[in-house]
Amino acid sequence: MKLWEKSTQVNKDVESYTIGRDREMDVYLAPFDVLGSMAHITMLESVGLLDKKELPLLLKELKNIYQQAIDGKFEIEDGIEDVHSQVELMLTRELGDIGKKIHSGRSRNDQVLVDLKLFTRDRIHMLVDSVSKLIDVLLSQSNKYKDVLMPGYTHLQIAMPSSFGLWFGAYAESLVDDLQVLLAAYKICNRNPLGSAAGYGSSFPLNRQMTTDLLGFDSMDYNVVYAQMGRGKMERTVAFAIASIAGTLSRLSFDACMFNSQNFGFVKLPDEYTTGSSIMPHKKNPDVFELTRAKCNKLQALPNDITLIINNLPSGYFRDMQIIKELFIPSFEEMNDCLQMVARMMGEVNINGHILDDPKYLLIFSVEEVNRLVLEGVPFRDAYKQVGLEIEKGNFKHNKKVAHTHEGSIGNLCNDRIELLKQQIVDQFDFDKVVAAEKKLTESR
Repeated sequence: MKLWEKSTQVNKDVESYTIGRDREMDVYLAPFDVLGSMAHITMLESVGLLDKKELPLLLKELKNIYQQAIDGKFEIEDGIEDVHSQVELMLTRELGDIGKKIHSGRSRNDQVLVDLKLFTRDRIHMLVDSVSKLIDVLLSQSNKYKDVLMPGYTHLQIAMPSSFGLWFGAYAESLVDDLQVLLAAYKICNRNPLGSAAGYGSSFPLNRQMTTDLLGFDSMDYNVVYAQMGRGKMERTVAFAIASIAGTLSRLSFDACMFNSQNFGFVKLPDEYTTGSSIMPHKKNPDVFELTRAKCNKLQALPNDITLIINNLPSGYFRDMQIIKELFIPSFEEMNDCLQMVARMMGEVNINGHILDDPKYLLIFSVEEVNRLVLEGVPFRDAYKQVGLEIEKGNFKHNKKVAHTHEGSIGNLCNDRIELLKQQIVDQFDFDKVVAAEKKLTESR
């Protein structure tokens, strides 16, 4: 069944080629396609394009289909082109000609637009929850190990004293910034394209504000041509936010792999979280972090992949955009899997509390000694030279204690402010509004 098919059937090879993996990807969109249809027909009834007796019948059946989709039982049958066709087929089987009325005033173009936005909005909610939980783990570990010193590096050379409090907390704050990027992407996503039809509107007296409110969108994409132009742009914008999170996790994974190696010995992963070698009985490999690094590096390519699909398209709809689904839809689960695994690993990693007992790290305290002399009245350049000469002669000594008090330093991590900033950003997503709107839509009538 094809919504557009008339008297001529398309060549089977062409059909297979053009559909590609679209039916597979559309299963992910099924519950959101139903939500969009529920809002659309509610609006159609309000403007006189559906009979008052027809709306309850359609809504009841759509709720049944929605539940199937939520339960993972929704399938696109052989010969059915996409999720939109499958839903309409299921309605006409149960309700006859009434089911054929749901497409009035819309196109598959704005159907897939609203499906993707509702899907993306839902998956962003999932990612925000997972990022927030990982931040909580990192801040907890930062507070727990705030007094455990470790070397800080520049150019992969030992540089100055750092701490596990700083290390854990740095990645927590990086993820807070990533949430800020995700919030910006969410604001672009959470606008209603429904009613733009094929990209040029409709002669029906549609009430687009009504569907906007029913679906819990912040606003609509006002200009119908721009609504269609948003296909691909929204996905690319969200992909940049995913890539930002992935960049933080990739860097954290590199640190974890390096710090877990015997040459560093800063952290140790629980044995049950490592894998072995088929030939070397001593090996305990950090495969989880290595795979996380690879997955996250792949995810950082996502914005570029989407850009290369859409960057030479004029205004209007083109089938090129279908390919974006194959890249975009699976990225959320992959990103979320990485977030959950890293949260688990970071919560259970074992910390070496005696790293600086090794004399090779003594020189990281050279700046501390320079600063001590400056506080005693020695000009900085003279203090710097004095300590440098002591190092050259092998006479440098230090008690390996630090007293950093300014904001964000070893002795004043500002973790409470990082936590507050995180919560302020999370609150701006206002997911409760969306949940309430969708619940009202699926439970009404």
